[in-house]
Amino acid sequence: MGDPAPAPGAAPVQPAVARPAAPLRTAPAGTRRRRQRRRSWAADALGLLATAVLGFPIYWMVSSAFKDGPELLSYTPHWWPHHPTLENFRRALSREWFWTNVGNSLIVVTATVVISLAVALLAAIAVARFDFRGRRAFVACLLAVQMVPLTALIIPLFLMLDGVGLTDRLPGIVLTYLSFVLPFSVWTLRGFVLAVPVELEEAAMLDGCTRVQAWRHVLFPLVAPGLVATAIFAFIQAWNEYVLAYVLLRSPENQTVTVWLASFTTSRGTEWGPLMAAATLTALPVVVFFVIIQRRVVSGLTAGAVKG
Repeated sequence: MGDPAPAPGAAPVQPAVARPAAPLRTAPAGTRRRRQRRRSWAADALGLLATAVLGFPIYWMVSSAFKDGPELLSYTPHWWPHHPTLENFRRALSREWFWTNVGNSLIVVTATVVISLAVALLAAIAVARFDFRGRRAFVACLLAVQMVPLTALIIPLFLMLDGVGLTDRLPGIVLTYLSFVLPFSVWTLRGFVLAVPVELEEAAMLDGCTRVQAWRHVLFPLVAPGLVATAIFAFIQAWNEYVLAYVLLRSPENQTVTVWLASFTTSRGTEWGPLMAAATLTALPVVVFFVIIQRRVVSGLTAGAVKG
């Protein structure tokens, strides 16, 4: 059937004509480049500002270590040492118990890092690869332990260690540090283990490897960057810890180097120059450890980027 005829006297119906769509207005290429350049400059400026805010205390500590007494105690701040001196470092190095406490810190930190990495890797593999009863509760406990303030654990830890005769002893402080380093290490390594496809281990076992051999030859090399990153954070946490070491270690010959720093504040006041020099020396092991080990992190992350 055809279209109905229009009613008498009605205006004829005009056919609808499709209008062309309005062209999209795009900014010229020069304008887009200027906008991108401004955003890049803004991001760079924000990054430089954050770096300056975070790095200024470190700069002030290092510069103060080279200042003499008048510059340190002047009401007018000196942004750099006008008369650099090494006297503050000499007084810090010659202070009693320095080398003994440095050795104690190295022993405690090394034992804490090695034990935490060994136990945390096995626990992370168990949580990531096996389905056992209570796995979710175990993971929730790891998060719950991280939420507990460290100061809330001082009295229970002291009473527990005092009951077994481990106060004022290095093994006791190692066990104490493991109480907050180990949960963090397990949680961190669990993410790295989950990032490795389980099919790689299954393929290795199909080729004749045992489960332990698959972990050793397949999983461990791929998780190595995670081990290095976890070792860095565990080292920093154990090396810089002060409160627990101050409470649990009473004898000067058994204290760590962070507790030794408190000896520069006495009833006569604070020896700011030697204190800044000692703090600079105390921060050096962390910097050296990171510089040595960060290459391993980069090489490990790029080792699997090329197919062989």
